[in-house]
Amino acid sequence: MYFVVDRFVYAARRAVAKSTNAIAYSAMSIALSLSGKVALISGGSRGIGAATVRMFAAAGAKVVFSYRSAADQARALSKECGAAPVQCNLDHPEAARLLVAETVKRCGRLDILVANHGVWPPDDVAIERMTDEQWRSTVSINLDAVFGLVKHTVAQMKAQPSKNGVGGHIVLISSTSGQRGEAFHSDYSATKGALISLAKSLASELAPAGIYVNCVAPGWVDTDMSAAALEDPKTGDAIRRTIPLGRVGKPEEIAAPVLFLCTEYAGFITGEIFNVNGGAVLVG
Repeated sequence: MYFVVDRFVYAARRAVAKSTNAIAYSAMSIALSLSGKVALISGGSRGIGAATVRMFAAAGAKVVFSYRSAADQARALSKECGAAPVQCNLDHPEAARLLVAETVKRCGRLDILVANHGVWPPDDVAIERMTDEQWRSTVSINLDAVFGLVKHTVAQMKAQPSKNGVGGHIVLISSTSGQRGEAFHSDYSATKGALISLAKSLASELAPAGIYVNCVAPGWVDTDMSAAALEDPKTGDAIRRTIPLGRVGKPEEIAAPVLFLCTEYAGFITGEIFNVNGGAVLVG
């Protein structure tokens, strides 16, 4: 009898404790903060990049972002959220080195790299008709420049004092195309697939230095780069039919997972491919 009563009392006490904890958690505000961090976001003047710049600045980071030709948008974004724009044509590793150096010159350190810049040639091109120039251009922008950004960012992160045991965060923006391929866009798919392999390789290599490396893989997102395809009634409808959620993503819906991966709440995540594509990668 006493055993039965004791079990009842124990269960009741656990229920009260769980209820109290639930109330405490529901009343607690959890902020995704990057206070005191310096972030470099490539391709930050428009689309996913601009959304990421805004979100990182709102989270307290000091943000430097690159742009190639969208000077008006870059100036407006800088005025809006205080981020620092740097004009840079990221098409080779040396340009990446100079961008990293400029960031460190302005801010004194570098804690976060988001390699977001890239090009998606919009015309369908069969492999036997793809020019050497198109292949080299896509690879130089989407892969060679990312290599340069990562190389020089890692060197800086290792040279500077870590914060709370964290050496830094690197997030590479890949694509569903890099996982399942994309007919007539083999140059783009090859580079985005390479970024996934790069992230996985670097995650294990850099973990001892406290540097986290992850990928975010968007699908179709409502940006300038995809506008022509999405606005065409025929291709737009076809694209939406391939997405289980029935719509394309918003830039902010990609930026938010990028932000999360650079906070303390992602402290046990590295080498991961975050699919943010409405389930499209599951059915392609």
